[in-house]
Amino acid sequence: MTAAPPAGSGTTEPDAGAPRRRAVGLLLGVSLLSLLADLGTKQLALGELTGREPVSLLGGAVYLTLTRNSGAAWSIGSDHTWVFPLITFAVIGWIGWMALRLRSLPWAVSLGLVLGGALGNLTDRIFRAPGHFVGHVVDMISLFDPYGQVWPVFNLADSSLVCGVVLAVFLELTGRQRDGSRAGAEPAGDDAPAGQRERA
Repeated sequence: MTAAPPAGSGTTEPDAGAPRRRAVGLLLGVSLLSLLADLGTKQLALGELTGREPVSLLGGAVYLTLTRNSGAAWSIGSDHTWVFPLITFAVIGWIGWMALRLRSLPWAVSLGLVLGGALGNLTDRIFRAPGHFVGHVVDMISLFDPYGQVWPVFNLADSSLVCGVVLAVFLELTGRQRDGSRAGAEPAGDDAPAGQRERA
C-alpha cells in the first residue's frame, strides 16, 4: 500500500511561468493600445486638419497643425528616411529579446509604450507617401507655436516612445530589474516560487 503524502505538502506546484505571461500580455496590450491610438489620431488629423490653419488649444499652449516629416525630430536625417525603419526593426528585436526574461509589470508598461510608438511611426514609413520604407510620418501636435518653432511637431507615437523611455530610465535608477527583482537583492533561482521573488 502506498503511503499518502504528508498533510499540507500539496502536489500542485506554483506556475512559475505565470508572472512572465502576465508581463508579456501587459506589454502586448499596452503596445496595441498605443498603436491604435496613434493610427486613429493620425487619420483624424488627416481628415480634419488638411488644408486648415493651425487650431489653437489651451490658450496657445498647444496647436494642432498637420505636417509630414521625412526625418526625426527637427527633421534630422530627412535625406535618409530609409534608415529609420531599420532602426525600428532593431528596436523591435531588442524588445523581443527583453521579453524572454520579463516578469516586471512596470517594465512591461515601459517596453509596451516603446513598442507601440515604434510600430506607429514604422507604419507611416512603410505605407505612406512617397513610397514603401521612405514614407513621411504624420505629425500634428505643436507646443507654444503653431509651426513647431519652439518644439518639434510630434504625434502620439512620439509621446509613447518618450514616456516609455523616461519610465525605463526611472526603473533603472530605482534598481528595478526586468525579471521582477531589485538590484542588490538576493537573487532567486528560476525554479523558486513566484511568491518568493521580490517584485518591482
